[in-house]
Amino acid sequence: MYRVFRIPPAQAEKTNLLVGDDVVGRQSVTVRDAKSLGLRGDDRYVVVEGSEPALARAVELLKGTAEPLEAAKADDVYRRFRAQDDQAASGMGLIFGP
Repeated sequence: MYRVFRIPPAQAEKTNLLVGDDVVGRQSVTVRDAKSLGLRGDDRYVVVEGSEPALARAVELLKGTAEPLEAAKADDVYRRFRAQDDQAASGMGLIFGP
């Protein structure tokens, strides 16, 4: 399970709330700039993967700052995150071998 959030540049420090939280910080929290994902703007995108209680806590922590993206947009951004991770993993395989 995952949730994807778009955080405006002026609120970028709010990502620290997620990482520093006792519940959400124990989950997988990944932050990337929009441009690194091939998206327009200066926003940051955050993917939180984990348990339903942790995802609910992430929504609560970012309330008023960033709401979870709607399903179609969230899926697109999530695929971009995974594609980058897959490219990085295959690159490491080329360096260290199978």
